[in-house]
Amino acid sequence: MELGLTTFAELYPVGDRPAPSAGQRLREVVDEAVATELAGLDVYGVGEHHRADFAASAPAVVLAAIAARTERIQLTSAVTVLSSDDPVRVYQDFATLDGLSGGRAELMAGRGSFTESFPLFGYDLGDYDELFEEKLALLLRLREDEPVTWSGKFRAPLRDAVAHPRTDDRPLPVWIAVGGSPESVIRAGLLGLPLALAIIGGQPARFRPLVDLYHRALAEGGHERQPVAVHAHGYVADTDEQAVADFYQPYALAMSTMGRERGWGPMTRDHFDALRSQSGSLFVGTPDYVAEKIAAVRDTLGLDRFMLHTSVGTLPHEKVLHNIELLGAKVAPQIR
Repeated sequence: MELGLTTFAELYPVGDRPAPSAGQRLREVVDEAVATELAGLDVYGVGEHHRADFAASAPAVVLAAIAARTERIQLTSAVTVLSSDDPVRVYQDFATLDGLSGGRAELMAGRGSFTESFPLFGYDLGDYDELFEEKLALLLRLREDEPVTWSGKFRAPLRDAVAHPRTDDRPLPVWIAVGGSPESVIRAGLLGLPLALAIIGGQPARFRPLVDLYHRALAEGGHERQPVAVHAHGYVADTDEQAVADFYQPYALAMSTMGRERGWGPMTRDHFDALRSQSGSLFVGTPDYVAEKIAAVRDTLGLDRFMLHTSVGTLPHEKVLHNIELLGAKVAPQIR
């Protein structure tokens, strides 16, 4: 199973220090991705957001900077908000990244769990689902090795168009990223695309029916088995006590901040402890504990990839680097 990390380049205060600048945090992200490759891990993902508390509004640019300093690790968006972007430009950005990285680019397409990009780029939230369906269909056409003639509702038509540059030797890999919508899972399966599940609350085992639904949709669509990935929050330290001491306050700050916007209650220590339990969705603790939890979720859901999102609230850079070191040296060998 592949193992890696994701980030949104979060910009929350770090302990008693103010939040880093966007430039500082982005440079830290590049360093953390380099450390992820040096630790022997498999994939690094950067998510797209258009908010004051996240610096990564242009994942392909950040991933290109990472590509220039790495040689092996897979580079993916986590996710690209395709609904509010232009599929032609998205294809060009990631085909360019693929060329720069020597064939290591991937794209995880999602509808977006935040909505700031819709008014920013002039789209109506009332078209939320229709936008994604149309733009995904066009993106998949653009990666085929033939001119595209196409018309739709939300952008100008194309006639015998070819998006350049082209990728070498393979179509651009496109995953569908979902937060738990059965309709999105079915769409991924019927299209024969890999599935990435964001599990950021509750119990991962409860996602098993969605994975079963995905495999049924793959079969109905006449497709072979495709990879399944999970994105989840977590942090590894030398002791359980240190992991909780480092992670709880930044995590609670970030989740409570987002919760106020979404109608959630504040993150409490009791809720945190429940999420951190053996059956919960937080992967926080020693290397042995985190490896055991990842292996259990792998076996329950039949995973091909697990991506740990560490800086939910901004953690000190040195803490993130040590977390990456432990993932590579002590967690990954147990998983493999």
